[in-house]
Amino acid sequence: MKALVIFLMLFGFTAPVLLAQEDGLPLRITVANEDDLGNVTDEFQENFFEALKQKAIENYERALASLEKCEKLQPNNPVVHFEKGKNYKFLEDYDLAISSLQKANRLKPDQEWVLAELMDAFYRNEDYENAIIIAKNLVPINTRYYDNLADLYMKSSQYEELLKLLDRLDAELGIADYRLGLRQQVYAITNNTPARIQVLLEAIETNPEKEANYLNLIFVYSEEGMEQEAFGAAQDMLEKFPNSKVVHLALYKFYLEKGEPGKAMESMKIVLKAEEIDAESKFRVLNDFLLFAAPNPEYEEEIKEVINIFSEAENSPQVYQKLGEYFLIKNQKEQALSYFELGIEKDLDNFELLRNTLLLQLDMGRYNDAESLSEKALEIFPAQPVLFLIQGVALIELEEYRKAEEILTFGLDYVIENEAMEADFYEQLSKAYTGLGDAAKAADFGDRAKELKNKIN
Repeated sequence: MKALVIFLMLFGFTAPVLLAQEDGLPLRITVANEDDLGNVTDEFQENFFEALKQKAIENYERALASLEKCEKLQPNNPVVHFEKGKNYKFLEDYDLAISSLQKANRLKPDQEWVLAELMDAFYRNEDYENAIIIAKNLVPINTRYYDNLADLYMKSSQYEELLKLLDRLDAELGIADYRLGLRQQVYAITNNTPARIQVLLEAIETNPEKEANYLNLIFVYSEEGMEQEAFGAAQDMLEKFPNSKVVHLALYKFYLEKGEPGKAMESMKIVLKAEEIDAESKFRVLNDFLLFAAPNPEYEEEIKEVINIFSEAENSPQVYQKLGEYFLIKNQKEQALSYFELGIEKDLDNFELLRNTLLLQLDMGRYNDAESLSEKALEIFPAQPVLFLIQGVALIELEEYRKAEEILTFGLDYVIENEAMEADFYEQLSKAYTGLGDAAKAADFGDRAKELKNKIN
């Protein structure tokens, strides 16, 4: 059975006192205050606070220029080097950031606010070994840096060290979601499926009120093809959490594969109505439902009901596209086009949806609609030759031959290494010139089209 797509818990830093920095390690930093500056002159103070101001408005080069002036006045002031390190880090010059922060640490050793920034600079520079050394120095200051150390072991692929640390922390502090997530990642990377399953079973036993542990267990079982175990875990979860909506993300697939469509429908409806389930997951459920129902006409009424449920719960252009494709497969073109056009109203930037809508408009003889929509489409995708071709076809059908000739000639310049499309352009230009009464050019482009088609075939 294909692995179930289930949203697992996010594995991130959860310590409440940590300040998450973009793309870096979460840090617990005690910001240096004015008292840390020591005895300073007015000139020093003026330049220092100018540096802070420039940093605040993200003018890091100017901040560094002011800090250089401060350094000339007080070359051994650790706060100056600390601030230089932070500005270099914002500029992503991690080597200079590390150098400045190391100097700050030498001048004022073992300060948390310096070490935390230094650890983060090593982390961003992908120097995990040195970041680990700093993290180990931070742990005695604050045990919350164990989470940083664990993450660094993961980044440097030191899985044995990581598991030892996690065992120790779990024994001392109890099981935490963050550490449980790291264990799962390690076991997944090392293909240790029994350990993945065991740790989740233990997590469920320790914390039976947490839905995420059941979902993760279902996912692992499904990923390993253990269908009965996965279904059993889903049933256990439903029994434990009878009002859970998320469990039906797993159950509907099991019911479909077990040949129990009635139960599958009920689970799908629960998912589609659930506010706590995201639109992407609902969309996958709807797609599975349409794939199941397409060859089974007896579910036509169920389809209408599900569509109404989804339309009320979510207003996603992608949904309209999928519904249009479904009805197109069933050759219900009017219904398909109505959904495509609803999708276009919400998402004109969707090129695939635009193309499908335009082609169906042409197929159904909606030439005015196709001409109008293709004109809007070309404003967004001005280099897409198929849009010029569609507009040209629509204009020819509307007997606007001069406009058709102009748009087709212009669009032909965008056709690159596509002989089939080039032949289509020639064929339509032949029709345009026929409409204009220019028999010679019509014949010329007709011959070009035939020559290319013969070459392709």
